[in-house]
Amino acid sequence: MYEKLSSELENQILADQNREINEPPRRVDNPHDRGSAWRPAYVRDADKILHSPFYNRYADKTQVFSFYKNDDISRRGAHVQFVSRNARTIGRALGLDLDLIEAISLGHDIGHTPFGHAGEAFLDELLYANTGRHFAHNIHSVRVLDQIFPLNLTLDTLSGIASHDGEMELSEYRPDTTQTFETFDSQIEACYLDKDNIKKLVPNTLEGCVVRISDIISYLGKDRQDAEKLNRCNEYEDGVLGTFNAEIINNLIVNIIENSYGKDYIKMDDEHFAALSRAKSENYSKIYLTNDLEPIVMPMMERMYDTLLDDVVKGKLESPIFEHHITMVENNHYRKGMDLYRDTTEPNQIVVDYIASMTDDYFIDLYAHLFGETPIEFKGYFD
Repeated sequence: MYEKLSSELENQILADQNREINEPPRRVDNPHDRGSAWRPAYVRDADKILHSPFYNRYADKTQVFSFYKNDDISRRGAHVQFVSRNARTIGRALGLDLDLIEAISLGHDIGHTPFGHAGEAFLDELLYANTGRHFAHNIHSVRVLDQIFPLNLTLDTLSGIASHDGEMELSEYRPDTTQTFETFDSQIEACYLDKDNIKKLVPNTLEGCVVRISDIISYLGKDRQDAEKLNRCNEYEDGVLGTFNAEIINNLIVNIIENSYGKDYIKMDDEHFAALSRAKSENYSKIYLTNDLEPIVMPMMERMYDTLLDDVVKGKLESPIFEHHITMVENNHYRKGMDLYRDTTEPNQIVVDYIASMTDDYFIDLYAHLFGETPIEFKGYFD
């Protein structure tokens, strides 16, 4: 049984704070999900994401650098916190809903694979070769929070998560306020069929727009910081943004607030946008494109994919994909009363759901469990 505040106190809190209870659209009008004075709708979304089964796995997923035993290097769990912090700083100045910003930020990468964007590219190749459908981490984040675990999040949170992709920078972000669940679902399905459709995704709120630009702000300088710690690169062109993390964060946030305050869009001026694009290109040439995991991870993922797919098709109940994934998903309380996940999900999609959920260490341990070996060697603190 869930206790509630007295109606008198609820009304007093709302009156003292001069606000009303907002009820943005959800897939199901569940009375338990309705907002309250102390727990508004977007707070509920953030809480659902924080307590969702895959949230803990952020902590051991690659942000940029894999195969390092070094706690000073950012993992994806730190990245989503950086995004949330930077986006809330902008949102506070612009008078936006900080709870919605937090929910989008915390959920935006929950569908990311082990081994960062390299792992994402490999899983996309495997899924497409087997089904003609694509994998993208932002679309899979929606799947995790909306289908694998049907958390009944608001459309505003799901839209912000789907369209957060910070790889595609813009000087100006305008929300699509006409979006409905029907149009949203159509857009998501289009992205499975053609990855170019991801470029067409637009957040339906200003808060979603803020998270999208904050994604870039949060990794641009931090990735440089991590590269320097690993002696991978420490020389960058100077410019209006500066070269190190604190400068980049400060200067981009100041410029965004300066150009967005009181407007119905989020904007940088031309000088800062050009500097951001140059800095991002520099990161690619000096950091990301020199971090080649393909010779090691791709053969491992392909071998694991084929083995797990065979286990699903044959109904091998003792396989880790049944014991560690399918059973866990089916036993989750959000799925009570629903048809079995294994009966309603195409086998390749089950395999993709499982691999995408893995942390780096889990993937490596599972590979060793399945095949009795692992080709990965870690670089330790003192190497």
